[in-house]
Amino acid sequence: MTFLAIDVGNTRLKWALYDAPRPGAALLAHGAEFLEHIERLAEHAWGALPAPSRILGCVVAGDAVKRRVREQVEQMPQWDVTPQWVVSSVQEAGLVNGYDHPLRLGADRWVAMIGARHRLLARGERRPLIVVMVGTAVTVEAIDAEGRFLGGLILPGHGIMLRALESGTAGLHVPTGEVRLFPTNTSDALTSGGTYAIAGAVERMFQHLAQHCGQEPACLMTGGAGWKMAPSMTRPFELVDHLIFDGLLEIAAYRAAAAARQAAA
Repeated sequence: MTFLAIDVGNTRLKWALYDAPRPGAALLAHGAEFLEHIERLAEHAWGALPAPSRILGCVVAGDAVKRRVREQVEQMPQWDVTPQWVVSSVQEAGLVNGYDHPLRLGADRWVAMIGARHRLLARGERRPLIVVMVGTAVTVEAIDAEGRFLGGLILPGHGIMLRALESGTAGLHVPTGEVRLFPTNTSDALTSGGTYAIAGAVERMFQHLAQHCGQEPACLMTGGAGWKMAPSMTRPFELVDHLIFDGLLEIAAYRAAAAARQAAA
């Protein structure tokens, strides 16, 4: 009963095939494609995969990308399955959504938080949690020890910060630099400024959550650019490769259990 998890971000589609739709399932295959190359998934990356029994994904890139993914699935004659997509809700898989308008919370943020919280619970840690995703954009989420999402920050990722400065500042076209304590050239100043801005946002959220809960939170970080932040973080944190896939596995298991209970009632 294989399970295909799909994470569609702003620049890439990432996928992972597991042997079952449950936490801890064995990873059978995985890959990534830039969004402009989605149309070659059926012919290349997915061509030799065993047929999944379920497909669950989250997408931030809009309905057009969902349609392109569905078309790729339909091109696989041995796959008799329709992709399902996570939409943020008031509550799911043990996480309560404290957003003013729960449905407007980005699905990637929601799924990553579910994955992060269950990662902590699986090792017996019931404590406040900060979830950081470092990608095209950066999000910093706060969850209390009872599993309520309190709110989060959104700020530009490294690339957006640099492009904004280049477009808004005359003559500012420089290569990527290094993170320095005291930058002495423009490249290092830009890279250091962006990195410390993200680290500062995490530090501020850490202070807010610790004060609100009366307990120091755990911090999990994920995203393609997470490794860039590691040397500049001021608080202990854990770098996790695929929180969104973890969350999709949790949601798939939660929904399957709920459907079984309903069928038995």
